[in-house]
Amino acid sequence: MDWLIIGGGVVLTGLLGWFFFGPKRAGQVEVEDGVQVVRVSVNGGYSPDLLEGVRPGLPVRMLFDRQESGECTSRVVMPDFKVNATLPAFRTTAVDFIPTQAGEYRFACGMNMVSGTIRVSGDPPEEPATADTPGHTDGLAGGQVTAEGHGASPDPDAEAAERAVEIRDLNRRLILGTVLTAPVLFAVMGGELFRAAWMPQILMNPWLQLALIAPVMFYTGWPIHRTGWRALSHRTADMNSLITLGTVAAFGYSLVVTFLPGLLPEGLRQVYFEAVGVILTLILLGRLLETKAKASTGEAIRTLIGLQPRTARVQRDGRELDIGIDEVRVGDVVLVRPGEKLPVDGEVVAGSSAVDESMVTGEPIPVTKSAGDIVIGATINTTGALSYRATKVGADTMLAQIIKMVREAQGSKAPIQRLADKVSGYFVPVVIAIAVWTFVAWMLFGPPPVFIFALVAFVSVLIIACPCALGLATPMSITVGTGKGATHGILIRSAEALETAHKLDAIILDKTGTITKGVPALTDVFPAAGIDEDRLLATVAAVEKASEHPLAAAIVAGAADRGLALPQVSDFDSITGQGVRARVEGQVVLVGNRRLLDSFEVNVEPLLASHDWLAGQGKTPILVAFGGRAAGVIAVADTLKEGSADAVAALERRGIEVIMMTGDNRATAAAIAAQVGIRRVVAEVMPEHKAAEVSRLQAEGKVVGMVGDGINDAPALAQADVGSAIGTGTDVAIESSDITLISGALSGIVTAVDLSRATMRNIKQNLMFAFLYNTLGIPIAAGALYPAFGITLSPIIAAGAMALSSLSVVANANRLRRFSPRPIPPADRPTLTPVVEIGGTTEPIHHTQRKETSMFGKKKSTTAKVVDPVCGMSIDPATAAATREHEGTTFYFCSTGCAQTFDSDPHRYGHGQAHAGHQH
Repeated sequence: MDWLIIGGGVVLTGLLGWFFFGPKRAGQVEVEDGVQVVRVSVNGGYSPDLLEGVRPGLPVRMLFDRQESGECTSRVVMPDFKVNATLPAFRTTAVDFIPTQAGEYRFACGMNMVSGTIRVSGDPPEEPATADTPGHTDGLAGGQVTAEGHGASPDPDAEAAERAVEIRDLNRRLILGTVLTAPVLFAVMGGELFRAAWMPQILMNPWLQLALIAPVMFYTGWPIHRTGWRALSHRTADMNSLITLGTVAAFGYSLVVTFLPGLLPEGLRQVYFEAVGVILTLILLGRLLETKAKASTGEAIRTLIGLQPRTARVQRDGRELDIGIDEVRVGDVVLVRPGEKLPVDGEVVAGSSAVDESMVTGEPIPVTKSAGDIVIGATINTTGALSYRATKVGADTMLAQIIKMVREAQGSKAPIQRLADKVSGYFVPVVIAIAVWTFVAWMLFGPPPVFIFALVAFVSVLIIACPCALGLATPMSITVGTGKGATHGILIRSAEALETAHKLDAIILDKTGTITKGVPALTDVFPAAGIDEDRLLATVAAVEKASEHPLAAAIVAGAADRGLALPQVSDFDSITGQGVRARVEGQVVLVGNRRLLDSFEVNVEPLLASHDWLAGQGKTPILVAFGGRAAGVIAVADTLKEGSADAVAALERRGIEVIMMTGDNRATAAAIAAQVGIRRVVAEVMPEHKAAEVSRLQAEGKVVGMVGDGINDAPALAQADVGSAIGTGTDVAIESSDITLISGALSGIVTAVDLSRATMRNIKQNLMFAFLYNTLGIPIAAGALYPAFGITLSPIIAAGAMALSSLSVVANANRLRRFSPRPIPPADRPTLTPVVEIGGTTEPIHHTQRKETSMFGKKKSTTAKVVDPVCGMSIDPATAAATREHEGTTFYFCSTGCAQTFDSDPHRYGHGQAHAGHQH
């Protein structure tokens, strides 16, 4: 008999291995009009769940025919193709993508419990798919989702509506299960206390228990059994399969005891109807609570979708029309009144108003918009009326792109999830095998009645080991985390980026447009003795108003900000390479560099101290003379963004080294770095070398993040472990990045790091809950404690523990919804001297000193100093890195980078630049 039991266990284990891991029939691909079409039915699982014959480089269209409702399969996720698609119940939904290379790709339900595999093999076609190819998407960069036959995305409220229907259905089933199970449970658990009472005795009748529990088994438990058997019919198994196997075993045995008790010995005639009822009711209670909790994780997406207004007011043919948002065309002039939402993206053509962009950028302070400014759809116009020209509509608007990116991120896979996926793939078959051998072991060695003892242990193992918590652990936290990022103006393109960000130990910041505003602005006005400051600035602004130079625009804007009235100007003349000359109030006014003033024999000695100090600060000093006398110095510079220094200090407090990388000269780079508190600077980096500099830092063993905004930053953003693009930067930079900071403020990268750390902490807690329940629960359910302590685990307690494990994961993931960025305190740091790296050398730049020290500690010669015309740095002609001849003048440069910049436009570096040393 013992050998028969062991042999049965061996045979059953072998059959399980073949059933779950043996060869399966694969679904084939049909090619229609150049598109690879695959049809998949969704009914408790995917059929087929293995797709072969898919070729790389050709569009794939998967038609998901969902023949059921319920939370589990309401969404399909393909992490490798960034697909996260809603599958409406009882409809067919098309998902389009292009696999670019051979390999195996997984697709799974939103709860990560039902999955399938796409096998891509062969060589790509000689002519790859183009944008004109039907179903085209950008390879692995994303997918398109449409409802077949409708040509549009499913209603964004459909998923929420389906979930509401499921919650009502679960409520009805749960109430029935509770009402019918409670009397039976009371009779069994309280029978010893109330043996004399008539009610428990009646309820102990197996026929009455069958009458009460049968509706629980077949109605309350129907959603579980239906999905569980469907999964087994596909030769896979999920949590529902384990529950179904356990409850069917208990219910079936109880039926034998009830109908044919004579087949069993006297000691084995015990029914387990109460266990079936309690298990199914508890599982359904856990699912109901889980569905309600999970409903809140998609709040960020629904909030973003709800931001967009339904209608727009446009001007067409001289008339104002109210039209649907989908009817707005590029080029339409949109009218927005105070208090209204902007329907689409565009550029202001008339009016001025403060616009609240907090729902998109996360910045709470409204931004004043006037003619020429860019506005974003779904933001709120607060004070004035605006007219703007629509530039992006429909799926091209920033809000639509944000929603798309958030969905893609929520559908992507974090590296830590690969462990859970690998475990989940083998978990259910292994658990069934453990349950089989638990039954075998207790049949051989268990106490009497051995069959009852073995059956209870078998059912307990199946029930407690449900891997739902394991499947939910990572996707739940990723969904909440990426949603929270979007609400705070941080777009995270993938779960991998969200995970990697918490490991960053070095972040490279581009200078222009990232640390600084990227546009020149007036910074200093130093009048000479006897000259009024406002008069100096007003006069210079009046002269520069006729100039097209970018620095001139900064001066004019600075005077306007002070409300200065500009005098009349006559006889304006631009002198190439030197500056401008004009007549103001009868006086000749000179504005430019030292060569300009020297050519008019103006004594510039009174201005040199201010000039050199400003140049040492990384600013561009401009000399001014009135009527042949020195009048003052005005400085223009690319100013810091508000909060840059605070963000740098916050990153360093989090243990992250901050490095500035720029193509600018060493002096300017050092000056800016000193202002924001950055200790390490990589200067004079050509655009094509930025990615190599990122690689060099990675070679030092650092996990490197890069923040930039320009086209020239795109390769470095792609090379970095986590690339973050400034949302106000170029589209190329944003497309190359992993994270987009919509507002453009550096505080966003601090929030991104904090959010990544909070999310990863949450995921690890979830995995701990999931693994802890299973690693402790399975041995106890199998009876590991019985020989020493006489402790066994009832299937009822196992069901409660399983439901609690799933609920704890969902509840813990929802704690992330309380995440909010910590306020960044003002930076408070002592003055530091940045270390500037150029061409692999390391050199401290003492930007406030008049004398320079070489790398070897020897003083450089300070005689016959000249000034680099590009960066304004004082240098010794004997040690200049490069020289150039231009219009009979020799120019000296501190670096080859400055010389190359000069070569691109020699005339530019006369006007508004520092004086260049020259020899004839």
